Amino acid sequence: MPNIKPVSDLRNYNEVLKDISVGNSVFLTKNGRGRFAIVNIEDYEKSQDTIRLLSKLMEAEKAIKTGEEWLTLDEVKKELEV
Repeated sequence: MPNIKPVSDLRNYNEVLKDISVGNSVFLTKNGRGRFAIVNIEDYEKSQDTIRLLSKLMEAEKAIKTGEEWLTLDEVKKELEV
């Protein structure tokens, strides 16, 4: 179940931060509407990794559709080591 709090609860930010853990974010509202999300750094990094992977997959799909030259396995491994 999502953990939703008003942004005014940040006055006592230690209490808000206690509710944040891996897989458990806090969503802050302002005037009754969602405005911000506070996530654990591990979840953030995982999201960024997923975005990078999806971006690479989109590039590969585009290359296949346009008939571009394919990368070798070693080239792919080198690209992913970033």
